[in-house]
Amino acid sequence: MWLALPPQPVGIIQFIGGNGLAVQPQWSYQRLLRAFEAQGWGVLTWAYRLSLDHQQQADQAFLDLERALRREPGLARLPLLRVGHSLGCKLLLLAPDEGLGCGGAAMLAFNNYSAGRSIPLVNQLGPSLGFTVEFNPPPRRTMELVVERYRQPRNLLVRFRDDTIDQSPRLYAQLQARSGDQSQIVVLPGKHTTPASAGLRQQILGTVEDPRGRRIKQLADQVLTLGQRLAGSTRPPA
Repeated sequence: MWLALPPQPVGIIQFIGGNGLAVQPQWSYQRLLRAFEAQGWGVLTWAYRLSLDHQQQADQAFLDLERALRREPGLARLPLLRVGHSLGCKLLLLAPDEGLGCGGAAMLAFNNYSAGRSIPLVNQLGPSLGFTVEFNPPPRRTMELVVERYRQPRNLLVRFRDDTIDQSPRLYAQLQARSGDQSQIVVLPGKHTTPASAGLRQQILGTVEDPRGRRIKQLADQVLTLGQRLAGSTRPPA
C-alpha cells in the first residue's frame, strides 16, 4: 500500500495497476500517479502479485484500501475515484461493494483474457499434464457479472490507439446494457503500457523532449475530467 497526498487534497484516487506492474505501483506508475497528485488528488495504491483468483484479490484490495483510508483523519469523506489499468480494471469490476463505494471509475486499457492466453506456461503445460487452469471468474463470467452485479453508473473507459490487447469496446457494450448507465469511452495515443511510463529517462537526464510524458499528462487530464465532476460532492455513505 502506498499513499501520496498533496497539502489540501480535493479527492482521493484508489489505483490498481496491471499484472506484474502492480508489484511496486509507486514506481512503475510513478509519472501518472504524480500527475494526479499535481492536480490536487491524493493517491492510494494497492500492490499485488499474480493469482488465479481475481475475485479474492478484489475482495482483499478494497478491504485494504478502505482500511488504509480510514487511518488518515479527514480523508474518508473526500470524493473518491477509482482508477484501474489492464487487469486492475477487472478488479474494479469485481469490487465487493459493486462499485458503489466510489463516485466513479476510470478503466485504462481493459483486458479480460483467459489464463491460457495471459500465462503462456499454463497453455504449454496444462494439456500435457491433463488439467485445465482458469481465472476466477473466467472471462465470460466476468462480462456477465458486469451486467448482473456492477452498479457504478459513471465509468470512463480509455483505449489506446496502438493497444493490440485492449477489450474496452466489449466492456463498454456490457456497461451500456445496464439501466441508467452513464459510461463513456475515449481513444488516446499510446499503447497498452502507456499508463506505466515511469519517466526514468527524464529523471536521469533532466528536462528532455518527451512525447510519452505528454501522453501521461493527456491521460491524467482525461481521467480527472471525471474526477472534477465528483470534486463538488462527498463520498457515498459506507
